[in-house]
Amino acid sequence: MAVSAAPDYRQRFRSLIFSETGIRMPESKDHLIVSRLRRRLIEGGFRNLDDYFAHLFEEGALDDEWEAIVDQITTNKTDFFREPVHFDLLARRLIPETLARTRPGLPCRFRLWSAAASTGAEAYTAAMVLATAALADARLDWTILGTDISKGVLETAERAIYDSRELAPVPSDMLARYTMTGRSRGAAGQSRIVPELRRRTRFAVLNLIAPPFPVSHGLDAIFLRNVLIYFDDDQQARVVSDVAGHLRPGGWFFVGHAESMVVQDPRLDQIAPAVFRMREARG
Repeated sequence: MAVSAAPDYRQRFRSLIFSETGIRMPESKDHLIVSRLRRRLIEGGFRNLDDYFAHLFEEGALDDEWEAIVDQITTNKTDFFREPVHFDLLARRLIPETLARTRPGLPCRFRLWSAAASTGAEAYTAAMVLATAALADARLDWTILGTDISKGVLETAERAIYDSRELAPVPSDMLARYTMTGRSRGAAGQSRIVPELRRRTRFAVLNLIAPPFPVSHGLDAIFLRNVLIYFDDDQQARVVSDVAGHLRPGGWFFVGHAESMVVQDPRLDQIAPAVFRMREARG
Protein backbone atom coordinates (compact mmCIF):
# COMPACT_ATOMS: atom_id res chain seq x y z
CA MET A 1 0.00 0.00 0.00
CA ALA A 2 1.31 3.45 -0.87
CA VAL A 3 1.41 5.66 2.20
CA SER A 4 2.88 8.94 0.94
CA ALA A 5 1.26 12.24 1.88
CA ALA A 6 1.65 15.77 0.64
CA PRO A 7 3.94 17.78 2.97
CA ASP A 8 1.32 20.46 3.66
CA TYR A 9 -1.14 17.80 4.84
CA ARG A 10 1.50 16.31 7.14
CA GLN A 11 2.36 19.70 8.63
CA ARG A 12 -1.30 20.47 9.14
CA PHE A 13 -1.75 17.13 10.85
CA ARG A 14 1.32 17.60 13.09
CA SER A 15 0.07 21.05 14.09
CA LEU A 16 -3.36 19.65 14.88
CA ILE A 17 -1.96 16.88 17.07
CA PHE A 18 0.22 19.36 18.95
CA SER A 19 -2.52 21.92 19.51
CA GLU A 20 -5.09 19.37 20.67
CA THR A 21 -2.95 16.89 22.63
CA GLY A 22 0.38 18.60 23.32
CA ILE A 23 2.23 15.72 21.67
CA ARG A 24 5.22 16.80 19.60
CA MET A 25 5.52 15.06 16.24
CA PRO A 26 8.51 16.70 14.50
CA GLU A 27 9.09 16.24 10.80
CA SER A 28 11.82 13.72 11.57
CA LYS A 29 9.13 11.47 13.09
CA ASP A 30 6.89 11.36 10.03
CA HIS A 31 7.43 7.62 9.89
CA LEU A 32 5.47 7.39 13.17
CA ILE A 33 2.49 9.09 11.56
CA VAL A 34 2.63 6.56 8.75
CA SER A 35 2.95 3.53 11.03
CA ARG A 36 0.32 4.62 13.55
CA LEU A 37 -2.30 5.58 10.96
CA ARG A 38 -1.78 2.57 8.73
CA ARG A 39 -4.60 0.73 10.48
CA ARG A 40 -7.03 3.59 9.75
CA LEU A 41 -6.02 3.53 6.09
CA ILE A 42 -6.69 -0.18 5.84
CA GLU A 43 -9.99 -0.05 7.74
CA GLY A 44 -11.23 2.89 5.66
CA GLY A 45 -10.05 1.57 2.33
CA PHE A 46 -7.82 4.59 1.64
CA ARG A 47 -5.05 4.18 -0.93
CA ASN A 48 -2.55 6.37 0.91
CA LEU A 49 -2.17 9.14 3.46
CA ASP A 50 -2.99 11.77 0.85
CA ASP A 51 -6.43 10.26 0.46
CA TYR A 52 -6.91 9.92 4.21
CA PHE A 53 -5.82 13.46 5.00
CA ALA A 54 -8.00 14.81 2.20
CA HIS A 55 -10.87 12.89 3.80
CA LEU A 56 -10.10 14.61 7.12
CA PHE A 57 -9.39 18.14 6.02
CA GLU A 58 -11.31 18.57 2.77
CA GLU A 59 -14.31 16.29 3.24
CA GLY A 60 -15.14 17.27 6.83
CA ALA A 61 -14.48 13.89 8.42
CA LEU A 62 -12.13 15.10 11.14
CA ASP A 63 -14.73 15.13 13.93
CA ASP A 64 -15.84 11.60 13.12
CA GLU A 65 -12.26 10.32 12.95
CA TRP A 66 -10.77 12.24 15.86
CA GLU A 67 -11.37 9.65 18.58
CA ALA A 68 -9.78 6.91 16.47
CA ILE A 69 -6.85 9.19 15.60
CA VAL A 70 -6.15 9.90 19.26
CA ASP A 71 -6.29 6.18 20.05
CA GLN A 72 -3.74 5.46 17.30
CA ILE A 73 -1.38 8.40 17.85
CA THR A 74 -1.05 8.27 21.64
CA THR A 75 1.44 5.90 23.19
CA ASN A 76 -0.19 3.25 25.36
CA LYS A 77 2.78 1.48 26.91
CA THR A 78 1.90 0.39 30.43
CA ASP A 79 2.67 -2.45 32.82
CA PHE A 80 1.58 -3.66 36.22
CA PHE A 81 4.13 -2.67 38.87
CA ARG A 82 6.11 -0.61 36.37
CA GLU A 83 8.92 1.20 38.23
CA PRO A 84 8.10 -0.88 41.33
CA VAL A 85 10.02 1.32 43.77
CA HIS A 86 7.18 3.84 43.49
CA PHE A 87 4.66 1.33 44.74
CA ASP A 88 7.02 0.25 47.50
CA LEU A 89 7.22 3.89 48.63
CA LEU A 90 3.44 4.14 48.44
CA ALA A 91 3.07 1.09 50.69
CA ARG A 92 5.91 1.71 53.14
CA ARG A 93 5.88 5.48 53.51
CA LEU A 94 2.99 7.47 52.08
CA ILE A 95 0.12 5.27 53.25
CA PRO A 96 1.50 4.90 56.81
CA GLU A 97 2.20 8.65 56.95
CA THR A 98 -1.35 9.40 55.86
CA LEU A 99 -2.79 7.01 58.42
CA ALA A 100 -0.64 8.62 61.11
CA ARG A 101 -2.12 12.03 60.25
CA THR A 102 -5.62 10.72 60.95
CA ARG A 103 -7.07 10.86 64.45
CA PRO A 104 -7.54 7.43 66.06
CA GLY A 105 -10.95 5.94 65.46
CA LEU A 106 -11.70 8.08 62.42
CA PRO A 107 -11.70 6.80 58.83
CA CYS A 108 -8.66 7.75 56.76
CA ARG A 109 -9.67 8.85 53.27
CA PHE A 110 -6.94 8.28 50.69
CA ARG A 111 -7.44 9.58 47.17
CA LEU A 112 -5.08 8.83 44.30
CA TRP A 113 -5.10 10.07 40.70
CA SER A 114 -3.47 8.08 37.90
CA ALA A 115 -3.31 10.95 35.41
CA ALA A 116 -2.06 9.01 32.38
CA ALA A 117 -3.80 5.75 33.12
CA SER A 118 -3.73 4.10 29.69
CA THR A 119 -5.24 0.60 29.97
CA GLY A 120 -5.43 0.71 33.76
CA ALA A 121 -2.38 -1.25 34.89
CA GLU A 122 -1.00 1.61 36.98
CA ALA A 123 -4.33 2.38 38.63
CA TYR A 124 -5.02 -1.26 39.48
CA THR A 125 -1.48 -1.73 40.77
CA ALA A 126 -2.06 1.16 43.16
CA ALA A 127 -5.43 -0.37 44.04
CA MET A 128 -3.76 -3.65 45.01
CA VAL A 129 -1.29 -1.80 47.22
CA LEU A 130 -4.01 0.24 48.90
CA ALA A 131 -6.32 -2.74 49.37
CA THR A 132 -3.48 -4.68 50.98
CA ALA A 133 -2.79 -1.79 53.35
CA ALA A 134 -6.50 -1.67 54.24
CA LEU A 135 -6.32 -5.30 55.34
CA ALA A 136 -3.85 -4.21 58.02
CA ASP A 137 -5.70 -1.03 58.99
CA ALA A 138 -9.42 -0.97 58.30
CA ARG A 139 -9.53 2.81 58.74
CA LEU A 140 -8.07 3.22 55.24
CA ASP A 141 -10.89 4.23 52.89
CA TRP A 142 -9.35 4.65 49.45
CA THR A 143 -10.48 5.62 45.96
CA ILE A 144 -8.64 5.97 42.66
CA LEU A 145 -9.32 8.05 39.56
CA GLY A 146 -7.65 7.02 36.31
CA THR A 147 -7.69 9.42 33.36
CA ASP A 148 -6.37 9.39 29.82
CA ILE A 149 -6.95 11.27 26.59
CA SER A 150 -7.72 8.02 24.76
CA LYS A 151 -11.23 6.66 25.18
CA GLY A 152 -10.15 3.35 23.66
CA VAL A 153 -7.59 2.51 26.33
CA LEU A 154 -10.00 3.52 29.09
CA GLU A 155 -12.55 1.05 27.78
CA THR A 156 -9.92 -1.63 28.35
CA ALA A 157 -9.29 -0.27 31.85
CA GLU A 158 -12.98 -0.38 32.69
CA ARG A 159 -13.28 -3.99 31.48
CA ALA A 160 -10.31 -4.80 33.75
CA ILE A 161 -9.51 -8.02 31.88
CA TYR A 162 -5.84 -8.82 31.31
CA ASP A 163 -3.93 -11.79 29.98
CA SER A 164 -1.37 -13.75 31.96
CA ARG A 165 1.56 -12.03 30.25
CA GLU A 166 0.31 -8.60 31.33
CA LEU A 167 -0.24 -9.79 34.90
CA ALA A 168 3.15 -11.50 35.18
CA PRO A 169 4.74 -8.68 37.26
CA VAL A 170 2.02 -8.93 39.94
CA PRO A 171 3.23 -10.75 43.10
CA SER A 172 1.62 -14.16 43.42
CA ASP A 173 -0.24 -13.37 46.65
CA MET A 174 -1.79 -10.24 45.15
CA LEU A 175 -2.59 -12.07 41.94
CA ALA A 176 -4.50 -14.71 43.89
CA ARG A 177 -6.34 -12.17 46.04
CA TYR A 178 -7.17 -9.48 43.50
CA THR A 179 -7.86 -11.26 40.21
CA MET A 180 -10.41 -13.82 39.05
CA THR A 181 -9.45 -16.37 36.42
CA GLY A 182 -11.89 -16.88 33.56
CA ARG A 183 -13.42 -20.35 33.34
CA SER A 184 -14.86 -20.28 29.84
CA ARG A 185 -12.86 -21.53 26.88
CA GLY A 186 -12.76 -18.04 25.40
CA ALA A 187 -11.30 -16.63 28.61
CA ALA A 188 -8.36 -19.02 28.76
CA GLY A 189 -5.24 -17.24 29.96
CA GLN A 190 -7.18 -14.16 31.05
CA SER A 191 -8.07 -12.79 34.46
CA ARG A 192 -10.22 -9.93 35.69
CA ILE A 193 -9.60 -7.52 38.53
CA VAL A 194 -11.93 -8.37 41.43
CA PRO A 195 -15.09 -6.27 41.97
CA GLU A 196 -13.79 -4.88 45.28
CA LEU A 197 -11.01 -3.04 43.44
CA ARG A 198 -13.12 -2.09 40.42
CA ARG A 199 -15.75 -0.45 42.64
CA ARG A 200 -13.14 1.87 44.13
CA THR A 201 -11.43 2.69 40.83
CA ARG A 202 -13.11 4.79 38.17
CA PHE A 203 -11.91 6.09 34.82
CA ALA A 204 -12.64 9.20 32.78
CA VAL A 205 -11.39 10.85 29.59
CA LEU A 206 -9.18 13.87 30.33
CA ASN A 207 -6.82 16.01 28.24
CA LEU A 208 -3.80 17.08 30.26
CA ILE A 209 -3.33 20.28 28.25
CA ALA A 210 -6.93 21.43 28.67
CA PRO A 211 -7.43 22.62 32.25
CA PRO A 212 -9.32 23.19 34.43
CA PHE A 213 -9.72 19.51 35.22
CA PRO A 214 -12.90 17.98 36.67
CA VAL A 215 -10.80 16.40 39.41
CA SER A 216 -11.00 16.91 43.17
CA HIS A 217 -8.35 18.91 44.99
CA GLY A 218 -6.59 17.83 48.16
CA LEU A 219 -5.43 14.50 46.72
CA ASP A 220 -2.96 12.33 48.61
CA ALA A 221 -1.04 11.04 45.58
CA ILE A 222 -0.81 11.73 41.87
CA PHE A 223 0.94 9.49 39.36
CA LEU A 224 1.92 11.39 36.19
CA ARG A 225 4.42 8.95 34.78
CA ASN A 226 5.99 8.55 31.35
CA VAL A 227 3.83 11.12 29.59
CA LEU A 228 5.72 14.38 30.15
CA ILE A 229 8.44 13.23 27.76
CA TYR A 230 6.02 13.69 24.86
CA PHE A 231 5.48 17.41 25.57
CA ASP A 232 7.73 20.38 24.86
CA ASP A 233 9.31 22.36 27.70
CA ASP A 234 6.50 24.88 28.05
CA GLN A 235 3.81 22.20 27.99
CA GLN A 236 5.72 20.15 30.56
CA ALA A 237 5.86 23.05 33.00
CA ARG A 238 2.17 23.86 32.56
CA VAL A 239 1.03 20.27 32.91
CA VAL A 240 3.11 19.70 36.05
CA SER A 241 1.74 22.90 37.59
CA ASP A 242 -1.87 22.20 36.65
CA VAL A 243 -1.83 18.57 37.76
CA ALA A 244 0.20 19.02 40.95
CA GLY A 245 -2.19 21.77 42.00
CA HIS A 246 -4.67 19.03 42.89
CA LEU A 247 -2.45 17.68 45.70
CA ARG A 248 -2.99 18.35 49.37
CA PRO A 249 -0.08 19.88 51.31
CA GLY A 250 2.24 16.94 51.91
CA GLY A 251 0.76 14.94 49.02
CA TRP A 252 3.11 12.97 46.77
CA PHE A 253 3.73 13.46 43.06
CA PHE A 254 5.20 10.58 41.03
CA VAL A 255 6.74 10.95 37.55
CA GLY A 256 8.64 8.54 35.31
CA HIS A 257 12.30 7.92 36.13
CA ALA A 258 13.33 9.71 32.93
CA GLU A 259 11.27 12.76 33.90
CA SER A 260 12.71 13.91 37.25
CA MET A 261 14.53 16.87 35.68
CA VAL A 262 11.29 18.03 34.09
CA VAL A 263 9.73 18.86 37.45
CA GLN A 264 10.76 22.42 38.38
CA ASP A 265 7.64 23.50 40.24
CA PRO A 266 8.75 25.47 43.34
CA ARG A 267 5.91 23.96 45.37
CA LEU A 268 7.33 20.45 44.96
CA ASP A 269 10.32 19.10 46.90
CA GLN A 270 12.06 15.98 45.61
CA ILE A 271 12.13 13.23 48.24
CA ALA A 272 13.21 10.22 46.14
CA PRO A 273 14.10 9.54 42.50
CA ALA A 274 11.12 10.78 40.43
CA VAL A 275 9.06 11.38 43.60
CA PHE A 276 8.10 14.81 44.94
CA ARG A 277 6.12 16.15 47.90
CA MET A 278 3.86 19.19 47.88
CA ARG A 279 5.18 21.67 50.41
CA GLU A 280 3.28 22.10 53.64
CA ALA A 281 1.97 25.56 54.43
CA ARG A 282 4.38 27.51 56.61
CA GLY A 283 2.98 28.95 59.76
